[in-house]
Amino acid sequence: MTTLALCSPVDVVEALATVTDPELDEPITDLGFVRSVTLDDDGVEVHLRLPTAFCSPNFAYLMASDSLDALRLVEGIGKVRVLLDDHHDSAKINIGLAADAGYRGTFGSEAEDSLEELRSVFLRKAHLAAMERSITAHLAQTGEGVERIHTLTLRDIRSERHTTALLRRRSAIGLSICPNSRVFVDEHGRSVAPEAIPLKLRFAKSVRISIEGNSHFCRGLLATRYDDTEPIGASPRINDIRTRRFP
Repeated sequence: MTTLALCSPVDVVEALATVTDPELDEPITDLGFVRSVTLDDDGVEVHLRLPTAFCSPNFAYLMASDSLDALRLVEGIGKVRVLLDDHHDSAKINIGLAADAGYRGTFGSEAEDSLEELRSVFLRKAHLAAMERSITAHLAQTGEGVERIHTLTLRDIRSERHTTALLRRRSAIGLSICPNSRVFVDEHGRSVAPEAIPLKLRFAKSVRISIEGNSHFCRGLLATRYDDTEPIGASPRINDIRTRRFP
């Protein structure tokens, strides 16, 4: 007799933590977008929520479909159901997810833009922001000036937190993560000429500030929307009603 391996609630939350808001570049678990997780004998049902009912439908669909994909990789999870709550397109998105219809199958003629192109745009922005954070932290730590930036390699960056984040974003857009690779590169991995770096660094800083500002704004909207009825925190409500439990 074969014993069926069951996933744990931690497995589910860790899988959801790999899903990011494409515009805010943060895990949906940290943003409080995972409303609840219910484990039953059939599998798992996850409810997502967003800061407003009119958040961009393509962003909403991306996060919901990425959640579905991430959860399906969890061993022993059973059937996966992901539902988006309180959005003006909730019904359409939830039907599309349940049918595995894909973005175009869900939105039909409304799906004018490619989600992969949209995802690529925000991944490149996330890389710019991470690169600026890493370089700014490095200059602050070492006292070096901007004239040294064009010589910096990944091996030179000393902030473990910023370096880890930068490597993840470089990997996401297909850039080298070799320690000897230049830090300041364009989206294709090409080094930037020293004279062009100050202007491009200011642009990267503006992108980073925009992402951080949007994140702060969305957290405020989410708190305003739900705080009267539900506590806003990083941890979703977890209900484990399985008759068989994770050992």
